[in-house]
Amino acid sequence: MNVLLGIGGTDDSLYALSEVVERTKATGDTLTIAILDNPESDRAADAIERRVRDVIEEYGVEASIEHLSGHPGSKLVELADSGEFDRVVLGGGQRSPMGKINLGSISEFVLLNSRTSVTLIR
Repeated sequence: MNVLLGIGGTDDSLYALSEVVERTKATGDTLTIAILDNPESDRAADAIERRVRDVIEEYGVEASIEHLSGHPGSKLVELADSGEFDRVVLGGGQRSPMGKINLGSISEFVLLNSRTSVTLIR
């Protein structure tokens, strides 16, 4: 399976990074990690990339890394729907006190607009 993981620097996306890299090691999937411009994160892109490289090195997994500029949701959907990927994976989604899932703007955009299957890791 060819997997695209979107990372915007939030704690949820970094948790998803570890989960997806661990699964990639177990399954042998092909992994591409897209580092997004996320206005909801105060982490710099170079710090996120260092974290990504540390995690893939720790697990001994090969992954390609891409930086996407511009509107993060639309750029991720554009890349995902280019025909190369079987699945998009994103971190996020918190439960409200009423039990509903609250999504960030990037996750919501990707879920509503991608033709590629999307997995949300919470």
